[in-house]
Amino acid sequence: MKKSIFYLLIPCSTFLFFKANAQDVSLGVRGGLSIPNLSAGGNSETPLNTGYSSRSGLDAGIFAELKFSDLFSLQPMLEYSAQGGKKDGLQAFATPAQVAQEFPPGQSPQYLYANYNSTAKLNYLMLPVLAKFGWNFKSSPWRFYVDAGPFLGYLVYAKQVTSGSSNFYTDPAGTQALPGGPQSFDNTQDIKDQINKVNFGIEGNLGFAYRLKKGYIFIEGGGNYGFLNIQKVAEDGKNETGAATASVGYSFPLGK
Repeated sequence: MKKSIFYLLIPCSTFLFFKANAQDVSLGVRGGLSIPNLSAGGNSETPLNTGYSSRSGLDAGIFAELKFSDLFSLQPMLEYSAQGGKKDGLQAFATPAQVAQEFPPGQSPQYLYANYNSTAKLNYLMLPVLAKFGWNFKSSPWRFYVDAGPFLGYLVYAKQVTSGSSNFYTDPAGTQALPGGPQSFDNTQDIKDQINKVNFGIEGNLGFAYRLKKGYIFIEGGGNYGFLNIQKVAEDGKNETGAATASVGYSFPLGK
C-alpha cells in the first residue's frame, strides 16, 4: 500500500508543479481499442513464454493538458489499459504433478503439449506523463500532434482463461499422445499472485484534433511498451507486455 501511494504521488506532484506554470489547462477523456501482446524477454525464451499473439481489449483514460505555448504542452493521464496475449492451438504447459507421477523417477518431461485456447488477460491502471507537440493547419480548424513520455503501471486484474479439450502430448509436434484420451481445458484462473504488480515503460501517440466552438475532438493512434519483466515465477520465464492503441476523445478548456 505504501508503494502504491508513492507511485501515485509522482504524477500528482508533477501535475501540480507544471500547472502553476502553464498558460492554459484543458481536461479531456479518450476511449478506444487496445491490441496488446506479450514478448519473451531477453535470452530467457521457453515454450511457456513464447508463441503469443495479440488479443483485443479496452483502452480508456482521463487527462489534463497543460499548454505552455502553441507548440508544446504536457499531458498527464490516468489510463485503463488492457494488456496480455493469447495462444490458440498446440502449445506447451508445465507437466501437472499428478501426470508426472505416472513417469519413472527422473523421467517426467518438464513440459507437455496440448491443442487448446489460452488467453492471458492483464489489465493495468497506467499513469503516463506525455510531452505533446502540435501544429495547426494555417487557418483550418485541424491540428496535428505527436506525444510521448514515460508511464508507471499498476496491475489491477490478471486472469488466465483456457478452453477446449485435447490429448496430452510429450512432443511439440503433437504426435506422441499420452493414454487417457482428451482432457478438458475449460478454466478461468486468477494469476494475479504470479504477475509483478508494477510496470514501467514508454507511451506515444500521433493524432488529429478538430477545433470546436469550445474544445477539441480528436482521433489518435499509438502504443505503449513496458520495460519490466511481468513474470514473478522464474519457471514461467520472462515477458514484457505492450499494446497498440486507437482512440477517439474530447478535450475542453478550463476557465473559458
